[in-house]
Amino acid sequence: MFSKLTNIKITHSVIWVFFNFVIFYMLYAVIENKLDWRLWTCYGLILMEGIILLIFNKMCPLTIMARKYSQSPKYNFDIYLPEWLARYNKQGYTIIVIIIIILTVYQLSKK
Repeated sequence: MFSKLTNIKITHSVIWVFFNFVIFYMLYAVIENKLDWRLWTCYGLILMEGIILLIFNKMCPLTIMARKYSQSPKYNFDIYLPEWLARYNKQGYTIIVIIIIILTVYQLSKK
């Protein structure tokens, strides 16, 4: 029905949206001091994503798969995001996760 590249882009976009929910739930949880199993599950998901990126040399495996079907130099060739967001995605979310870690440590130190 869809091309292989389109299927990868849809899958990649859905995973990106999922991790947005994860990261912004984490931010909400630490601001509201809700340090429960949901927050720690989200930390586990982020850790798993980080390990996968390390294994694949800081690249998403879906990007590697998509490269087989496109030689586009654009940052968003493998995902349905604006190019500027696709380009700075890892840097922006890394900063947010660092803020979350700092806030978590702060909330834990208050207990």
